[in-house]
Amino acid sequence: MVQPQTVKREAFKHRDGFVILEDVTIGVCDPCGNQYYSAAILHAVHAVTTGAKAPERTEQIPVSHLESA
Repeated sequence: MVQPQTVKREAFKHRDGFVILEDVTIGVCDPCGNQYYSAAILHAVHAVTTGAKAPERTEQIPVSHLESA
């Protein structure tokens, strides 16, 4: 059964990087933990990625390569 759960931050990957939504309610499957997003959430991510809506702020994310053993 999928239950609504409000999360502090949820990251969404898109072709040009990531968008993070804060204080968003998502659906979480009790047995398996899969996450489900409403159309409104996906539309909000799309609006930010296309520039239709400006982000509230931009944060830097550290990036590194994993060294081969």
